[in-house]
This record gives sequence, C-alpha cells and structure tokens, in this order.
Amino acid sequence: MILYRPVGSAELDLIAESGYRAFPPRLPDQPIFYPVLNERYAAEIAEKWNVRSNSEHKGYITRFEVDDEFCGKYKVQTVGKSYHQELWVPAEELEEFNSHIIGNIKVIKEYGEE
Repeated sequence: MILYRPVGSAELDLIAESGYRAFPPRLPDQPIFYPVLNERYAAEIAEKWNVRSNSEHKGYITRFEVDDEFCGKYKVQTVGKSYHQELWVPAEELEEFNSHIIGNIKVIKEYGEE
C-alpha cells in the first residue's frame, strides 16, 4: 500500500536520522500515528498545518510503501471529506509498522511560506 505522511522539519530530521527507513516514536500526547491514503489530503495538511505550526514554516509530504497484508489490520478512517482517509496506527505499534515499510521514505513535495 502506498501511503503519505505530511511532516514538519523536526519530524523530517528524525526520519533522515533513520536513513529514511522509519518514522520517529510518537510524543506522549500523540497516541496515534496516522499516515494518509492520498497525496491530495497530505498536501492540505502539509500546507495548511505543518507550514504554520513550526518555526521554519516548512511542510513536507513523504511517500512510502507498506506491506499490503500488514496494512490490512488497520481500518481506513474517513475523517472529513471523502478523500480525508487515513490509517490509525496506535503509537505502541509504530515500531512494528516501521518494520513493514518497503524501501525508503521519500520526500515528494516541500511547502513554505511565500
């Protein structure tokens, strides 16, 4: 399954530290890791949230692939418009989720304040 994850600069730095192979552990107040199912939704989050919520005023879209069979254990959640679809991965399962990433996490778009 191809998934997307909008991230800010700090999270991207941690992804880079993993060799672009894993997402960092969630913070204590973040019980869910939620990759999204389409680039359109990821772009909305990166542009409207990530750019405004960090001091660098940058947002990025990452693209990655996860084993289809493994992803099947997570129900697709629609959280707004019909294309606002994401998987809800409990924070305690993120390490296992990372182990099912195929290849590298790639940055496919960057956004910044104009």
